[in-house]
Amino acid sequence: MTLILGISAYYHDSAAALIEDGRIVAAASEERFSRRKHDDRFPRQAVEACLRQAGASISDLDYVGFYEKPLLKFDRLLETYLAYAPRGYRSFAKAIPVWLQSKLHLPREIRRELDGQYKKRIVFCEHHESHAASAFFPSPFERAAILTIDGVGEWTTTSWGTGSGNRIDLKSEIRFPHSLGLLYSAFTYFSGFRVNSGEYKLMGLAPYGEPKYADLIQEHLIKIFADGSYRVNMDYFTFCHTLRMTGKKLEELLGVRRRRAEESVREVDMDLAASIQRVTEEVVLRMARHVHQQTGMEQLCMAGGVALNCVANGRLLREGPFSQIWVQPAAGDAGGALGVACLIWHQLLENPRTPASPDGQRGSLLGTEVSQAEIEELEQQGARLHKLQESELLDRVADLISGGNVVGWVQGQMEFGPRALGSRSILGDPRNPEMQTNMNVKIKFRESFRPFAPAVLEECAHDCFEMGNAAASPYMLFTFDVQPGRRKTADASVPRGIERVRQIRSDLPAITHLDYSARVQTVSQERHPKFYRLLKRFYHRTGCPVLINTSFNVRGEPIVRTAADAYRCFLATNMDALVIEDCLLLREEQPEKARTASQKYLTDLEPD
Repeated sequence: MTLILGISAYYHDSAAALIEDGRIVAAASEERFSRRKHDDRFPRQAVEACLRQAGASISDLDYVGFYEKPLLKFDRLLETYLAYAPRGYRSFAKAIPVWLQSKLHLPREIRRELDGQYKKRIVFCEHHESHAASAFFPSPFERAAILTIDGVGEWTTTSWGTGSGNRIDLKSEIRFPHSLGLLYSAFTYFSGFRVNSGEYKLMGLAPYGEPKYADLIQEHLIKIFADGSYRVNMDYFTFCHTLRMTGKKLEELLGVRRRRAEESVREVDMDLAASIQRVTEEVVLRMARHVHQQTGMEQLCMAGGVALNCVANGRLLREGPFSQIWVQPAAGDAGGALGVACLIWHQLLENPRTPASPDGQRGSLLGTEVSQAEIEELEQQGARLHKLQESELLDRVADLISGGNVVGWVQGQMEFGPRALGSRSILGDPRNPEMQTNMNVKIKFRESFRPFAPAVLEECAHDCFEMGNAAASPYMLFTFDVQPGRRKTADASVPRGIERVRQIRSDLPAITHLDYSARVQTVSQERHPKFYRLLKRFYHRTGCPVLINTSFNVRGEPIVRTAADAYRCFLATNMDALVIEDCLLLREEQPEKARTASQKYLTDLEPD
């Protein structure tokens, strides 16, 4: 038996992944354990959890891999600071001590964090190699093109290549500071959202605006070539030498000042979001066409933070040259932990690879489960719950949801990646026209414009959404339009903007975004049997094969992991019911003391 631990850490979204003889046995992000969103620290708790799931210890490990090369990254930092000196001293003074104390000594730091018990080899791979490996090796393809796009690794910001059998081969790259991911993050920052956290908000805001600035962006900020390569005009960005993404010069070009986080979203923010989204999609499409032309392959694998842009992915699937696309569900830095572990097994150790069907990601249900002891502890602390047989439980939950109630749903192994896929989810009725606003404002405590995703029975997906040739979308990484027959026409008298979403609807209003799109998750018996059976019960009662599926957390909090996390979040919000494994908890039956304690927890969360 060969046991390989992959680690990503020290930038954002640290994680651990464990592979046993080539099979992914566990993977988890540290934030789920520490309750610190986007935690960048060494994933000590995630490592321990992965080892427990495998029934192993640190001394059983054969290899440990780290998802990037720190010396190469340090080289980029030094060259960048020297290029901009004497500007950037503040950023330099903040970053360099951390590097000198710990990041330049990662082998020592990793062994220390593993309690000195690991004595064998530590493998370092390049950042985009780990992304590429995470995209190709778990995919269902024997051969495929690979495209990775993010902010920056060491020097690389974008790469493409191929995967075949047990090897990946990266053939071309774009290097820092030219970065599509950082360009998108700069507009995230300019629009008042937090970098490395708010990019999906910008994507959700885009349909409310018009791409009025798209031409200006392409004229002044990014030059896009026919093959999808590009160069960013750094005269307008400050991320190389300051702690900010943009400065006054971009405000002057756009003719508007940057929105502050506490200010309301403006019409111009909607237009900026629409514009940078349009430009991003254009770059991704051109890249994909070039990669297809160069490789001649019909399948594409993707990873890197930009691969989480499901709107661009959906357009690429519809308009691009590839017949099949597989995106790593943990496409950001967390997935790098999985990538380096796969790379060690297949490429370093030269073990053969047989593609799994439907893929090797196991539904991305790779995290910890809620134990019976956790449920008993909740009960001892005063939680009132009903233990039910599965059939009765599913009937009760289907009835609750169809009756307009919102239900927290905690089942089985936790998802790996940023999407809730039916294991740590909040569920609602997509037919209810008030449900989107109610769930955003009263339960998620987030911006009202944010869309919710539909979970749909896989066999009914084409009846509800324009899926094209896509047989499935199990990881919520593509958008598809609601079928035309399900749409309702907007009232032309309602002005564009956030309020207009109330008018542009379908017979699934709570999951239909302003442009009639939806970030679809197809649910199959094979990948997620219990969640599938719940959808079936709801379908039989209502004739609707769809549920709202949003992540079980509130704004500023990671997705819940334990029974205690779920109970606290449940009581701190206006959720009506909570299901933890075979137990049903109703809000009105819970003690007032527990509700008060949960509300205090909510006020202590940092803003997202």
